Amino acid sequence: MNTKQEKLEAFGRLLDIMDDLREKCPWDQKQTLESLRHLTLEETYELSDAILQNDLQEIKKELGDVLLHLVFYAKIGSEKESFDIADVINSLNEKLIFRHPHIYGDTEVKDEEEVKQNWEKLKLKEGNKSILGGVPKSLPSLVKAYRIQDKVKGIGFEFHDAEDAWKKVDEEIQEFHAETDLRKKEQELGDVFFSLINYARISGINPDSALERTNLKFISRFQRMEGLADEQGSKLADMSLEEMDVLWEKAKQLSSSKFE
Repeated sequence: MNTKQEKLEAFGRLLDIMDDLREKCPWDQKQTLESLRHLTLEETYELSDAILQNDLQEIKKELGDVLLHLVFYAKIGSEKESFDIADVINSLNEKLIFRHPHIYGDTEVKDEEEVKQNWEKLKLKEGNKSILGGVPKSLPSLVKAYRIQDKVKGIGFEFHDAEDAWKKVDEEIQEFHAETDLRKKEQELGDVFFSLINYARISGINPDSALERTNLKFISRFQRMEGLADEQGSKLADMSLEEMDVLWEKAKQLSSSKFE
């Protein structure tokens, strides 16, 4: 592994390259905070894919792409004479020190849970008006639900255990089945999802990761089904559901995907 000095030199080189690109490259010159936004989201999802695949070399590559975007934003900030990368890092350093009084102060904590509770209380002292004020509005719904639940847990608004959380799932499912009005049924289904995400979180399962792994597993099996159909000289669209079920079971047996 690299020494701290080598890491600092590598980061300094990245800053120099960013300066060169912004000055000399037509594409980089045209970029704005807004134009980079969707690209940053794409890079973040690519990093997420690499993490789910546990591909360390791909993680390294995607981390580099995300880091480039962070440096790019800071470069644009400096051009606007608003902030530069040092301001970004110094602000982060101060926040981390303030939110870890059990390390940089005289606060004592028993466990990880107390650390999280203190974190949320300290955020309110920083000026946040609501525990939920820091949840990004643009988060995907499943991830947002998880973050909402995790944040209110920080002040003790939480079921005692996973068993209690599952009782809530059962209750919401019953209400969903009992409802006949479509609009109200949609609301009840949202409650089912929310309570199920809560149960997963309390059980130590990340529901977003769980669902994405199932997505990948389904894609793998379905594409294997398509291959099996091609081998038979058929198309799935021309098959009955019963015939497709046979191929689905065969695809499951032949499965060798790393996600399954």
